[in-house]
Amino acid sequence: MKSLRVVVRHYGGPEVLEIVEEDAPQPGSGELRVRTIAAGVSFAELLMREGIHPEKTTLPFTPGWDIVGIVDKAGDGASHAMVGKMVAALPIHGGYAQFICLPEDELTPVPTGVDPAEAVSLVLNYVTAYQMMHRLGHASPGQRVLIHGAAGGVGTALLQLGRLAGLEMYGTASLATHQIVSALGATPIDYERADFVKEIHRLTNDGVDVVFDGVGEANVWRSFRALRPGGRVIAYGFTSFLQKGQLAGGLRYRLRGILRPAWYAVRAFVSPGRRRILPYSIQYLKRWKPAWFREDLGALLELLRDGKIMPMVAERMPLSDARRAQELLGQGGVKGKLVLICNSWPPKKELPSKSRAFET
Repeated sequence: MKSLRVVVRHYGGPEVLEIVEEDAPQPGSGELRVRTIAAGVSFAELLMREGIHPEKTTLPFTPGWDIVGIVDKAGDGASHAMVGKMVAALPIHGGYAQFICLPEDELTPVPTGVDPAEAVSLVLNYVTAYQMMHRLGHASPGQRVLIHGAAGGVGTALLQLGRLAGLEMYGTASLATHQIVSALGATPIDYERADFVKEIHRLTNDGVDVVFDGVGEANVWRSFRALRPGGRVIAYGFTSFLQKGQLAGGLRYRLRGILRPAWYAVRAFVSPGRRRILPYSIQYLKRWKPAWFREDLGALLELLRDGKIMPMVAERMPLSDARRAQELLGQGGVKGKLVLICNSWPPKKELPSKSRAFET
């Protein structure tokens, strides 16, 4: 049986993504083969394609952090009872493929009736949001939070989870997406026309309890200035690395973008007011506390099944459009999660053209 897979043979822009056809992989001992239905497209994959993500992968490699699919074959020692079941996983690489083999304990069952494109939105974006909010932020009703990129994939996840947690929320976003931010229960702040630090202090008097910062670089210290005493900045991304889909500033810029937030964290530690800057990495926490990842993803899938969260799927695209998907994400302005459909599910005629959430 043949299978399609996206391969990166050398670092660079979206043009380095190649589609190859090969024999479908065979599961090894303790592994299950998954027929991938949906693979998420994330900013982390753009950084890995450029060779600058902290999660290093040897060339050549296949991008793809998060997948949802159907188990279609079991290797020796793996459970044959899993064959035919829908599962979700965070393989970190390898997701842009029609088939992927993974250890059985890497797979989380997906409830019956859940849309695979919405489910895959949970694996990276919503687990990131959930763990930052509850594992690091220790969110409690009434706390104030500021969310950067509030109309994006992780941003909308934070807004939905924050509303469930009873938080008072503020979100930076472009003016065109303020309706989305408001609809999800937050006060929008136009980051292009207003100084968010001044706006936060104008709106709250003394600042917020938590800032979720996926921008990185100098923005981290500005986020720190928006905190009230005892507050925390949770830094989790580097969207400042890309400008209009292109890597900005070369190696020197990249090193500065990684090292400067580390310096800010030290500086925050010795600053008055017991305010802190905390880094978050989903893959490091998953390796340190794998049970947390399974528990948190399982809880999120139940919330999705029960209609308590509604992931925002920006567009569903065929695997062959992986290059265009990464180009769109790099250009910015994507509302929600871009999803690659690697194998049909359900039949094409039944697949909605848009997410049922937040159509604009």
